[in-house]
Amino acid sequence: MKLAILSVTVGAAVAFAPSAPRSTYVTSPLQMSSEMEEPTTTEEVVASEPVVPAVVAINGWIPNEKLPCYGLPGAISPFGFFDPLGFTNEKSLDGVKRLREAEIMHGRVSMMATVGYLIGESTPTIAYGSTIPHTIANDQLPEISGFILFPFFLAINIAEAARANIGWVEPSGETLFTLREGYYPGDIGFDPFGLKPETKADFENMQAKELSNGRLAMIAAAGMCVQELVNGKGILENLGY
Repeated sequence: MKLAILSVTVGAAVAFAPSAPRSTYVTSPLQMSSEMEEPTTTEEVVASEPVVPAVVAINGWIPNEKLPCYGLPGAISPFGFFDPLGFTNEKSLDGVKRLREAEIMHGRVSMMATVGYLIGESTPTIAYGSTIPHTIANDQLPEISGFILFPFFLAINIAEAARANIGWVEPSGETLFTLREGYYPGDIGFDPFGLKPETKADFENMQAKELSNGRLAMIAAAGMCVQELVNGKGILENLGY
């Protein structure tokens, strides 16, 4: 009897005893956080995107391919943008800048040439003395001694070399006739009297005036040269002075 009671008591105790730990693997929160991919923050996404450098304005000008000549000044009334032969059609930015560089430089040389025609023929000079009028300008270069002309040609060569170093990329197979990216056509930094404006509007206004005078001077210098070839008279002499 006692044995039966003991057996029942032990069985009941075993029934309510805690079971053995299961072999199933349970991942702790610390383990899960290490295994899960860390979320990407907004700052990391922005940092991973390629950074596009902002276009730096040169004398207030930012190239705009939707505008004639990429927005360079020069479209002056009454004609506005005047390119009947289509020199700028489908031109790259560097190509348009080279055309503007050539236009400005030839305009400046022509303005000096126009004044030179008048002064060289009508004022006392080293080569011709005080006798007025002198030989027509077209004939002066062949008649003047090389010793007098040499300093002028040397100064021209030095000025051209300096301009090339400022505005042009060192020539090679791929960069031949290429302007520097940050170079504004015609702006070689020569401004001894401080006339260059500081604002975009004022600079464009002065650039338009220079282009207008340069274009007129190119026509005037060509006309003076042709007129002297036709009748052999000086400019002022031909006008009756």
